[in-house]
Amino acid sequence: MSEYIKDAILAGIGETFVMTFFASLFSYVIGLPLGVLLYSTSKGRLLENKVVNGIVGFIVNVTRSLPFLILLVLLIPFTRLVVGTSIGTVASIVPLTVGAIPIVARMVESSLNEVNPGIIEAATSMGASPFYTILHFIIPEATPSLLQGGAINIATVLGYSAMAGVIGGGGLGAIALQYGYYRYQEDVLWTTVALLVIMVMLIQEIGIRLSKKTRKT
Repeated sequence: MSEYIKDAILAGIGETFVMTFFASLFSYVIGLPLGVLLYSTSKGRLLENKVVNGIVGFIVNVTRSLPFLILLVLLIPFTRLVVGTSIGTVASIVPLTVGAIPIVARMVESSLNEVNPGIIEAATSMGASPFYTILHFIIPEATPSLLQGGAINIATVLGYSAMAGVIGGGGLGAIALQYGYYRYQEDVLWTTVALLVIMVMLIQEIGIRLSKKTRKT
C-alpha cells in the first residue's frame, strides 16, 4: 500500500468522523422533538392528538422506508440548494441527516414509551404541566435508553456514510469504492471495511457504557 493511499485513508477517517458527527447532531436537533411529539400525541398520552400523530407518523414512516441509496439520489437537488454542491464531505451531511431523522424520531419515541406510567401519574398529580412533565420527568427517566439509542443511530449514520461515496461523497466509503472496487485493490477495500467495523464497535461500546453509568446514578 503506497504512502499516497495511506494518507488518503487517514484523510478519509477524518472526513467520516466529520460526516458522522454533524449528521448525527443535526438529526437529533430535528429528530428528538419529532420523537417527543410522536410520543406525547399518541393515544392515552399527555397531548393526545390523532391528527398530528398520524401526519407526523406518516412522514416519518415514508422517509424511513426509503432505501438510503435511493434517498441519496432523490436529495441531490435539495443538497445543491442547501450547500451549493452535491459532491464532497459537506454535501454528504445533508442526505445523512435526512436519512437519520426518522430513525432518531422512532428511537426516541420507543425510549419514552419505556418510562414507567407511575412517574407520569405522580408528576400530573403534583400539578405539573404536560411540557414540564416531559422535560423534567419523562426525558430524564428515559436518558439511559436514549443514550443507547443514540449510539445505535450514530453507528447507523456511520454505515450510511460509507454509501455516500457512490454519489461522490467523501470518507472511507469513497476510498473503498475508488481504490478497492474500481481499481481492484483488495488490501485497501479490506482496510477500510475493518476501520469502519472498529469505529462502529467503539461507538456502540461507548453508548452501552454511558447507558449503564446513567442507570447506576
